[in-house]
Amino acid sequence: MENHVVIMAGGIGSRFWPMSTPDFPKQFVDVMGTGKTMIQMTVERFAPVCPMSNFWVVTSAAYVHIVRQQLPDIPAENILAEPCARNTAPCIAYACWKIKAKHPSANIVVTPSDALVLDGDEFRRVIRTALDFTAKGERIVTIGITPTRPETGYGYIQCPPHSDSSRHSERSEESILPVSAFKEKPTLEVAKDYLASGNYLWNAGIFVWNVSTIVDSLRRFVPELAAKMDRMSESFYTRFETETVEDIFPTCEKISIDYAVMEKADYIYTIPGDFGWSDVGTWGSLWTLLEHDKDGNAVVGKNVHLYGCRGCIVHAPNASSVVLEGMEDSIVVERNGRLLVCRLSEEQRIKDFEK
Repeated sequence: MENHVVIMAGGIGSRFWPMSTPDFPKQFVDVMGTGKTMIQMTVERFAPVCPMSNFWVVTSAAYVHIVRQQLPDIPAENILAEPCARNTAPCIAYACWKIKAKHPSANIVVTPSDALVLDGDEFRRVIRTALDFTAKGERIVTIGITPTRPETGYGYIQCPPHSDSSRHSERSEESILPVSAFKEKPTLEVAKDYLASGNYLWNAGIFVWNVSTIVDSLRRFVPELAAKMDRMSESFYTRFETETVEDIFPTCEKISIDYAVMEKADYIYTIPGDFGWSDVGTWGSLWTLLEHDKDGNAVVGKNVHLYGCRGCIVHAPNASSVVLEGMEDSIVVERNGRLLVCRLSEEQRIKDFEK
């Protein structure tokens, strides 16, 4: 079984300004203060799954040089440049058509570039279980996350009513569950109902399939997109590829893989995962993941000094000195001369603050 990993790395991370900017978004930043960027941590997490020659990154043309710099072991021809953002279905289709051209029986994991996983061994066990399952026929697996709270910032995966989502601990194929439906980000009350019911999982946006399954699915459900990929693929691995992609890719419909395939196919499954996953989508979520001092402050940066502060997150790894006094429940971020000071309760407005 030949495994491939496709990393989607085209987002701009607008909720993490000023750490994340359109010129240098969060997937290329050391968000956690570990010495590794989010995309480097993603590659490291998947490294035991397949050789580096089978890693692929789909990113904006503007970020290709950053990917090459941060991931020098991935072959240059495996870094695919999107001329413009067209959502996840065209992004995934581009990568899968390209892989199929040389690897017609490949089994593929598609993953975001900017999530965090704390238990790498358990994560890889779930991924390998999914790869084994999807290699056996027309099956698609979307990795589900066992919810720990009524989260309103994630989409949800609904499983059959009487399925026990804790069965993943049995470490057998019994943990692979059929998907009943996908649900959009809920209100708090709905999220509480989901948590209480026991048959809803967070949608991590990680997909596993055989390349033939996803190509055939896209042909069936979004034939216009598939036709454009067929035209693009005529130039793959030739000197005309960049020109052809720049001509055709921008004409693809903006559509997510969820709407294009996942909500239409009847061969969608999920594996409940419990491996310390977070999409690290907001400063608040990052605060929960970092180590706290005795007053509940989370700090990234060696030169940060707090006096009488409580419940704050401070991200200033490159600042020569930061001194804060008497602040509570606030976000303080400094990067490249840009400074954000904001209440945690107002973090959803951050993407509107950058002007």
